[in-house]
Amino acid sequence: MGMNVDGNLTSEKKGGETSAFSVTAFVTYLDVEEGDSPNTIEGYMHDVNRYIAYILSCGTSSPEKITKELVVDYIERLGEMGLSPGSISRNFSAIRSYHRFLAREGITALDPTETVEVANRKRHLPDVLSIEEAIRLIEAPDTSTALGIRDRAMLEFAYATGTRVTELITMTIQNVLFKENIVRITGKGSKQRMVPLGSTAREKVKHYLSDVRPGLVKARSKDILFLNVRGGQMSRMGFWKLLRKYVIMAGITTHTSPHTLRHSFATHLLEGGADIRVIQELLGHANIATTEIYTHIDREYLKEVHRTYHPRA
Repeated sequence: MGMNVDGNLTSEKKGGETSAFSVTAFVTYLDVEEGDSPNTIEGYMHDVNRYIAYILSCGTSSPEKITKELVVDYIERLGEMGLSPGSISRNFSAIRSYHRFLAREGITALDPTETVEVANRKRHLPDVLSIEEAIRLIEAPDTSTALGIRDRAMLEFAYATGTRVTELITMTIQNVLFKENIVRITGKGSKQRMVPLGSTAREKVKHYLSDVRPGLVKARSKDILFLNVRGGQMSRMGFWKLLRKYVIMAGITTHTSPHTLRHSFATHLLEGGADIRVIQELLGHANIATTEIYTHIDREYLKEVHRTYHPRA
């Protein structure tokens, strides 16, 4: 196995070895949670599959064994192949996204790309709704129907707490502490954090619990907070379809994925004056560097306001 003259890796290793790298699950994550376009996913997978082929060629048989040194070696190899800085940056973005996914899902304990820096790499700023767009989206469900009440409560909850989609669909009733107006969220690595619920979300969730959830409950419902029509836990795809429906109904043209409400939650807090370390705690980020991307978003917002309203901008 090796790298051919066109800059592609060739491999005779198929099947079981590559399946250990959770590539199919990563594609699902890009599609459902990130809401990436087919072209974006195709580009990511081209880069990630080439990377995995290289990892296998080095005798590393699982993602858990990939080290920072191996990642750096691969990036340097791309440079030796003559790839432009922009292409190397794009490759590294795909690789970093892949490793973040593995760590988030608990497939690996660590992310070997976390402290790797690539020159000329532009930081990707996530899509964020304006406050007006967020309100339009949240208020889109028809609350004259039972499922509309559930959907409104779910969207209010997601925006109020900044939960990841997995945290949202696995939330249990006992972790919503109404008396304290606090939600106990179990995030990556089974780490728990406490996040305020907010009065509006609290009201909508209580309405759903008293008037709608009892009609959805089945024997297998257990204590999951937001139930689907079959009385079970909603899937990631189920929430994505629900969100997409309301994005269309609300007339929102901003690219919106399940993660967009989380990004909007953080950005709107920062725009309102919240301290970055408080936002880090609310989001459950282990590393402040992960949270600092929102300071970049905030600066873009400030520049846009300046361009719009300053007479000499």
